[in-house]
Amino acid sequence: MLRMDQVHVIRHKVLVEGLSRREVAQQLGLSRNTVRKYVEQDEPGRIRPAIKRQRPVLDRVGPRVEELLEAWSSRTTAKQRITATRVHQQLVSEGVAVGETSVRKLVRQWRRLRTEGFVPLVHRAGDEAQVDFFEVTLDLAEQRVKRWMFLLRLMYSGRDVAWLYDRCDQTAFLDGHVRAFAHLGGVPTRCVYDNLSAAVRRVLFPGRVLTQRFMALSTHYLFEPCFARVGTGHDKGGVEGRGKGIRLQHLVPVPAGETLEQVSAELLERLDTQAQRRRDAQGQTVMQRFAQEQPVLRPLPARPFEPRLAVALRASRKALVTYHAETYSLPSHWRLLDVMAYVGPSDIRFICREETQLRRRVQRHERHIRYSDYLVELSRKPQAVRQVAPELMAELGEPFGRLWTLLEQTHGGREAGRLLARVLAAVVQHGTEAVAAALTTALDGGQHHLLELAALRREAVPAAIPVPEPLAHYVVEAACAADFDALLAQVHA
Repeated sequence: MLRMDQVHVIRHKVLVEGLSRREVAQQLGLSRNTVRKYVEQDEPGRIRPAIKRQRPVLDRVGPRVEELLEAWSSRTTAKQRITATRVHQQLVSEGVAVGETSVRKLVRQWRRLRTEGFVPLVHRAGDEAQVDFFEVTLDLAEQRVKRWMFLLRLMYSGRDVAWLYDRCDQTAFLDGHVRAFAHLGGVPTRCVYDNLSAAVRRVLFPGRVLTQRFMALSTHYLFEPCFARVGTGHDKGGVEGRGKGIRLQHLVPVPAGETLEQVSAELLERLDTQAQRRRDAQGQTVMQRFAQEQPVLRPLPARPFEPRLAVALRASRKALVTYHAETYSLPSHWRLLDVMAYVGPSDIRFICREETQLRRRVQRHERHIRYSDYLVELSRKPQAVRQVAPELMAELGEPFGRLWTLLEQTHGGREAGRLLARVLAAVVQHGTEAVAAALTTALDGGQHHLLELAALRREAVPAAIPVPEPLAHYVVEAACAADFDALLAQVHA
């Protein structure tokens, strides 16, 4: 088909300049039929409907191609998929005379008809949020690690709330909601998810069997949980695309920090700053749209949801407990007792007989051992002291580290273990601060024989107790409570 400027030249030469169609065809290198078509056309440039041509080969081969595609569709993978070349090879082996180009047209048509159609959606203020987890890479304490980013996105305003977690489990999933709702100051009407195990126990399409903890979360904040179809992440394409955008815009280069909380806070601050600058097609910033959306969000409940998971455990003879292949030490006097663990995304709170211990969470198959939990046992076992001394000194800090180095250099490892066990006995009896102060005085004064600890090892003299004057001259060597009652009765008489 000719361009409009070419059509104009043809018509001008024939209709205005008076040249014959033969002359115009010779000048422009066109056929006379082409010149006649554009001269006689009432609306130059109008596209006439194409005449449907007969396709005898495609009509004959088409059913067999569809049959092969349907039969093979269940016998493929993403990397071993059906190609038009392979279908053509199969047809040739069956004796079908057809060109590969024709087969490509049929395969392309078959795929187009099975491609899912999409609907342009309308997002209303306060109605919908989309939620997902994304794997990210960070440099924590100068070590490159893989972590998880929880992201909640309000679809009307485009406001994002993200937080980073060590793991992608239910506790982190629940904690992310609590943080996001508190940061936004409200709750959307519904939240859209994948069929992730933290929320869904079983898919009974079109329904879902939800986990108890997620049901408790949705009941507490009164939002409606909605779920994408299985294997169709584009049902919540807003958060999917935004997760990729955040990684490219805010996590490149790889962010570094000492703690995960520090990096998370910096990321959230950058997202809020971007929300004040980023504008939509109408010129409104994300924060301006959020100002319209925030009043229609559901108000927060009086108290936030508790995302921690309560788990009943039992301490072993070594005062160790294990949760999901994570091992933690507890005070040694908790051994063989029942312990209640409240598992959070980054720490665990242990409670036993009204005592509480807080431990940071470790990765699966890792151990979090605090040897300061075993001071009573170590004060009685010098060989055990010798084996764990470096770890114990790191926990106790100075001047215990200086003391251990001095003892090893002066007496050797075996005797140093015995001497340090005696120091630990003083720690058990008098406390770390008092013993540390005595050790500092002794070491600074060059008293390497630790005479400053002698005062601590003496039994404390009880303070004087006032007694009635008539009883002041009595010396009681041994007595029972009844004897004192008799003495008091004499005084009052």
